[in-house]
Amino acid sequence: MDLSKDLVAASATPLILAILRQHDSYGYEIIKTIKETSSNEIVWTEGMLYPVLHRLEKNGLIESYWKLSPEGRRRKYYRLKAKGLLELEEHTKQWELVYFVLSSTLNASSKERVDSDV
Repeated sequence: MDLSKDLVAASATPLILAILRQHDSYGYEIIKTIKETSSNEIVWTEGMLYPVLHRLEKNGLIESYWKLSPEGRRRKYYRLKAKGLLELEEHTKQWELVYFVLSSTLNASSKERVDSDV
């Protein structure tokens, strides 16, 4: 399934914050987590991810630090800050509201169709 660019953009911040709530992570690992969690339905590129990470860091929601990988290469890791956790909670409430309204509307539409067919 191809997600619209608008939906990808709207969901990027809460998805990244949710991943970082679980544990610190680096760019490629974030991309891999999204891909695996979505059963390969959502595939992000570095060109999409890094501008969002930089914006989140600039806004004080996350912070970065360098760490050596087990292979000895330096990787830039990102961690969630307290302000980022609050932002994630707000995004979660907003997405739950959107999901509720969409589900309710779809269920009402289905019921109306069934009632009109009877």
